[in-house]
Amino acid sequence: MITVHPSYLIDEKNQKTAVVLPYSEWEQLLEDIEELDDIRAYDRAKAQPSDILPFEDAIRQIQTGNSV
Repeated sequence: MITVHPSYLIDEKNQKTAVVLPYSEWEQLLEDIEELDDIRAYDRAKAQPSDILPFEDAIRQIQTGNSV
């Protein structure tokens, strides 16, 4: 888990209105979010029923432009 060092911007009522992070931490958070999005997409794809296609057949179909 990434460690973050946030700074908060507050309004005149001392209510937090925004967060400021070091840029390197922001980049790491974006990378982690993208990875999580990929994992969720994979999980959704695995949950859907599908026909199994051998790898060699898939490559052949891609190369020839044929679909199932």
